[in-house]
Amino acid sequence: MTPDPDMQPQFYEGVPTKRLLAWVLDTVIIAGLTLLTIPFTFFISLFFLPLVFMVLGFAYRVVTLSRGSATWGMRMMAIELRDSDDEPFDQSQAFLHTLGYSLSVMIAPLQLISVVLMLSSERRQGLTDLAMGTVALNRRA
Repeated sequence: MTPDPDMQPQFYEGVPTKRLLAWVLDTVIIAGLTLLTIPFTFFISLFFLPLVFMVLGFAYRVVTLSRGSATWGMRMMAIELRDSDDEPFDQSQAFLHTLGYSLSVMIAPLQLISVVLMLSSERRQGLTDLAMGTVALNRRA
């Protein structure tokens, strides 16, 4: 069971802001990886740069979430994702969470709903978190 926000509020303090900062850091990392692909594809990837960015971003999120339950940006912000049993993500949970995130980014109203939920819900969960029963928490000491 994930920490109760009333009994252990320290796990949820500042999480929405940290998620935003982690997202910015992850975006910079993914953009850097995307730029690195350009010379290795003999500059052909320039014609498909948004697609390359999306594919690398998806892979980056699945791999990092399945290996530590946090992206590199989340690790830098000292937050992690946990499932409903308070366990770290496995590969299938990382894939599903990334798929949900990707769908919400592609459909603007879903992303807006997700942000509102993160700011207003008791456990600071986004739409994908609510659907999966997952939660972002401040990392334990």
